[in-house]
Amino acid sequence: MTAKVLTTERLVLRQIGGGDLDAHMALLNTPAVMRHLGGVQPRAVMAAKHEASRVSFAAEGFGFMLAEERATGEIVAHCGLRRVAHPLAPNPQDHEVGWLVREDRWRMGYAHEAMRAVVDWGFAVIGVPLLVAVTCEANIGSWRLMAKLGMTRRPELDFDDPALESDERPLIQYAITRAEWESQQ
Repeated sequence: MTAKVLTTERLVLRQIGGGDLDAHMALLNTPAVMRHLGGVQPRAVMAAKHEASRVSFAAEGFGFMLAEERATGEIVAHCGLRRVAHPLAPNPQDHEVGWLVREDRWRMGYAHEAMRAVVDWGFAVIGVPLLVAVTCEANIGSWRLMAKLGMTRRPELDFDDPALESDERPLIQYAITRAEWESQQ
């Protein structure tokens, strides 16, 4: 059984277990969901991401998780907190939040609900000094959610990834400090 980490009104955010890869591949690793994330990823890449989440939880007490609907038990999102993962990012020491939501659950508020809980957890429980989020400028929905979470655009943290399509570049970052988060409470 995988450990529950956070519970919201409609979601349970839990650690990723060894048996979650098939569901993740079917529900979350789709062309629409992965459009701004480099496209559909091979099974080995997703398996490595799952393992990295488990290692992160074991080593640091946080990582990416799967979000399940409390009402149905179905996986609806992948989200969480980790060290900045992109090898070309200028700030690998920072803590990064991120999310993706299953296509048939878009526009239902799940990303905001999950990420509000993750941001609060990052500051109140994990004790991070700063949280960042990475996206591309074309991913309007993501950066709008970043702003809704109280994050502000940090152009000095932008970076390029030549492996991405030109319309997915550059990668941009938003951030929120502990003091900014506290002022919202």
